[in-house]
Amino acid sequence: MTASVRDDLLAAGLAVFDRVGFDGATVAAIRSKARASNGSFFHAFSSKKELAGALFLEVLRHYHAAVLAALDPVPDAEQGIDRLIRAHLDWVVTSRREARYLFEISRNDWGEDVRDAQRAQNARLAEGIERWRAPLVTNGELLPMTPVMFVSQLIGPAQIFCRAFLSGRDRADPRSEADTLIACANRALRPSDRIKKQ
Repeated sequence: MTASVRDDLLAAGLAVFDRVGFDGATVAAIRSKARASNGSFFHAFSSKKELAGALFLEVLRHYHAAVLAALDPVPDAEQGIDRLIRAHLDWVVTSRREARYLFEISRNDWGEDVRDAQRAQNARLAEGIERWRAPLVTNGELLPMTPVMFVSQLIGPAQIFCRAFLSGRDRADPRSEADTLIACANRALRPSDRIKKQ
């Protein structure tokens, strides 16, 4: 089996899950969308659940790559906060189907099978952010706090807008709130005397 067949099945799985959800999706529908034989599907994945887990890890990798790209070249505190929030918002809007899968459709019951791989990917993201953040905490540009608290203050508010957008509860592009989200994150994450007065 070629990598392209596996990629075709993952893309088809994403499309079918997006249209009918995990429970409504069938192997037959995914195979049909991918134009793959039954043998090809089961050569690549043992079940719909395994495909869903592999797809989750693939989408998570794409999301993390988009976030970490915001830190290259290495920005100062203000630029980093701005770029990381905009990277999150841009990825959600430009990769809406993938974002819906990652944040709205993926499920804990099949997620257990990929939990270790997910932890490893999350650790790589955390390490990348921490390489940028730690020196800025040391020199007083960012407030000291745990890495988890930092990310929750940075991305958490943006994620609320994104979830409303992804679920269809709010049709407004969440990027329209970027400036306000960035200003709030600066107040939460940086010493007040380091924030430029607008």
